[in-house]
Amino acid sequence: RHEQFGGPHAEVNAIAAAAGATAGRTMLVTLEPCAHQGKTPPCTAAVIEAGFKKVFVALRDPSPHTAGQGIEQLRAAGIDVEVGLLKEEATQLLAPFLKLLQTGRPYVHAKWAMTLDGKIASHTGHSQWISSPESRAIVHELRGVMDAIVVGAKTVAGDAPLLTARPAGPRTATRVVVDSQAELPINSQLVSTVDEAPLLLATRTEASSRRVDELRSVGVEVVQFDAPAGTGVPLTALLDELGRRQMTNVLIEGGGTLLGSLFDERLVDEVHVFVAPKIVGGLSAITPVGGIGLDRIPDAPTLQSTFIQSVGGDVYIHGIVDNRRG
Repeated sequence: RHEQFGGPHAEVNAIAAAAGATAGRTMLVTLEPCAHQGKTPPCTAAVIEAGFKKVFVALRDPSPHTAGQGIEQLRAAGIDVEVGLLKEEATQLLAPFLKLLQTGRPYVHAKWAMTLDGKIASHTGHSQWISSPESRAIVHELRGVMDAIVVGAKTVAGDAPLLTARPAGPRTATRVVVDSQAELPINSQLVSTVDEAPLLLATRTEASSRRVDELRSVGVEVVQFDAPAGTGVPLTALLDELGRRQMTNVLIEGGGTLLGSLFDERLVDEVHVFVAPKIVGGLSAITPVGGIGLDRIPDAPTLQSTFIQSVGGDVYIHGIVDNRRG
């Protein structure tokens, strides 16, 4: 696999692991080998030099700098190349990369923990802890492979989250707070740890310039967005901005208002839900997904490739959101 940005690609790592036993062998790859000089040399040159006789390519690389050139170079060198083996599985595996490339937006993961009766906090706002330590460990693993972790201003006010992976993962995610009025407290955990992980505040252009300047003075990056009066930060514009920064995977950790808006606009690609065997009750208790919601049940997006696991007494439900409308 391609273990680190700027490091050797999967083909080069596989050849190294084979320790010279590659001549006349077959290679199987999820994505067409690159044919250009980037941060690393072209993989096609390594495959040709290693003496492979056949290469199975699950998926052509749609990147403009490859786009079939890798396959052409291999064939020109006399290597038999077949394209399409396990194409569906490879497309699912590479979905975040493909989405960023094709839409300019990152792949959006939504995560929440809730009780058996669908609450993420009691009617008083108390929420720690709904899920088990084992479930929370999985969340930290998720955080460690994300480019950004996004929360709303109410979540920051109510939960005082740190939004870092503990222990640290292979990536240090940028922490993003969606705060239309730039009210993020200077003494919050997020601001006090700005030297440990980047912190970005997404707010409106109408937010207080004094507050924006104050946050910037302590190391918070503030990005302001135009939006009609009476509305919040435009989420499509925020995702476009994160995509411009080449962020591939972002994790939305709440709250219900932010998640509801994302589901209303069908912007969520994948969900990670932890259901705890607890019943809180209360008509005013908070639910995980707010927003406007749907008029009809048949219009609800469903999950594909659903994975269900028992974790520390909780039920972990993970799946890809099918946003196609009926």
